Amino acid sequence: MSPRPAEWGVPADRAELAVLAVHGRGQDPGFMRDTSMRFGTAPVRFFAPEADGNTWYPESFLEPVERNEPALGRSLQVLEDGLARIAQSGFAARRVVLWGFSQGACLVSQLILTTPRPVAGLVLLTGGYLGTEPPTVSVERPLRGVPAVVRSIEHDPWVPRDRVVATADLLRRAGADVDVRIDPGEEHIITDEACRSATDLLTGSPRAQR
Repeated sequence: MSPRPAEWGVPADRAELAVLAVHGRGQDPGFMRDTSMRFGTAPVRFFAPEADGNTWYPESFLEPVERNEPALGRSLQVLEDGLARIAQSGFAARRVVLWGFSQGACLVSQLILTTPRPVAGLVLLTGGYLGTEPPTVSVERPLRGVPAVVRSIEHDPWVPRDRVVATADLLRRAGADVDVRIDPGEEHIITDEACRSATDLLTGSPRAQR
């Protein structure tokens, strides 16, 4: 199994939700922890794996999937191992939110679209599925009712708007209740609005489940 993820937040025995927090390229769990402090108060425990060399896969996520193997497969297994540890901490799948930023959001998108499961929610900040062809979505709508906050920046230097929109559409086809917003700008950032919407999802606010 992969190394134990970093943990913070409400103690597991008192937390209502667990969050698997997946950092971006060149970042580490500390970045996700700092960002989570912008979420406000939420009854959750965070679990954050760390990529080998702080990179989940070597090439752009827009390249053919094969160009990011075998690193991509190893990284997806790290997320599976993280979810297994979360389960060992007492959280069933429906009490787990998957949150990623940038490369982390791409990895989470790939995981949930290729191996869907009934999680408590998704927070995908500036990312999308990997490869040149979209994953096949089951007609059984395996993500039925899963709330998903999808956010990005119009002219982000690394993540095209079209891929974010296409990923949101795939999540909808899989049954997720998707709240997508793309703000103007050119920076690779997490906006305050994205943090507020993430907090809404984590605290069960109706605003995050429209």
